[in-house]
Amino acid sequence: MIKFNLLIFVLWIIYFQNVTALDLPVGIYCNERNCYDVLNVTRESSVKDIVKAYRNLARIHHPDKHIDEEAKKDAELRFLEISTAYDVLKEEESRKDYDYMLDNPDEMYKHYWRYYRRKVKVDVRIVLIVTISIISLFQYYGALSKYNEVISYFLTVPKYRIKAQEIAKSEGLLQSSNPSLKRKNRSKTKDQIKREEELILRKIIEEKMNIKGSCSKPTIYDILWIQLVFLPYTIYKYVVFYLSWYYKFNICKQEYGDEEKLYIIRKNLGLSEGEFNQLEDDEKEYYLSLQLWKKDKFTQWKREEEERNKAKLAESSQHKRYRRWMKKGGPGQITFDPSD
Repeated sequence: MIKFNLLIFVLWIIYFQNVTALDLPVGIYCNERNCYDVLNVTRESSVKDIVKAYRNLARIHHPDKHIDEEAKKDAELRFLEISTAYDVLKEEESRKDYDYMLDNPDEMYKHYWRYYRRKVKVDVRIVLIVTISIISLFQYYGALSKYNEVISYFLTVPKYRIKAQEIAKSEGLLQSSNPSLKRKNRSKTKDQIKREEELILRKIIEEKMNIKGSCSKPTIYDILWIQLVFLPYTIYKYVVFYLSWYYKFNICKQEYGDEEKLYIIRKNLGLSEGEFNQLEDDEKEYYLSLQLWKKDKFTQWKREEEERNKAKLAESSQHKRYRRWMKKGGPGQITFDPSD
């Protein structure tokens, strides 16, 4: 599936590609106004004519020429517009870029790139490369940090810790199950042995236990740079999958296999692929036996589940206390408890 940030990137491209050709880029040059019109000159006017037009307009619209506050504010805006137009047209290179924009209004990216390259004196491509690289680094190390936190948490959960210890003992990786290892560790302190055994258990949880639904170790394919490189291929796979699905099951009316049924069930449950893979095989078989890939069956099952959950809550003493508390006013109630 296409990642959320890739989807945003694609929508961003579509947005700029669909900008009307008659619209001038907003935020650059003279915004939606034509710089030549602002100075009352034409594209055939010489630099001398542009300088002369600017000076005449600047004398008329300079804020110091006005006493009334409102007129002064209007003059400031007009003067800023005139100065901007003059800055664009007075230099040959800047004027050349502006003329190119007028002749090719549909090339939105190129206009922004030309403008900001000249404005900040830095190639916008370099800025984009650096920005994407920084995002990719933060993205990778953020995901790696989260992954390490999850593994550390699983080490504290009895279910996973006991299972990891059983695997380690069966493979002779712990001192208690391996006499030769005990002899090797004679020179080590108890803290050193404990740390080594923790690392062994951690590695077993990472490599030999099913925790991918909770969090998977990040790879280079999870960072923005690689996702952007593979974006065309990702879109291709996405399109091929749905076209193939439509052809097989909508046109040819083929029966769903177990894989397709589980895919629909996962979508109905609103689970990600990782979360669904974390489910036990028995639970998946149970969902298949209920035929939850069928919309009506799933709707009925969901309604029954909601009713069962409501019944459980109604019987819960904690929930009853919560309801009584809410009836009395909830967070806004005034109490006279001495402990308050």
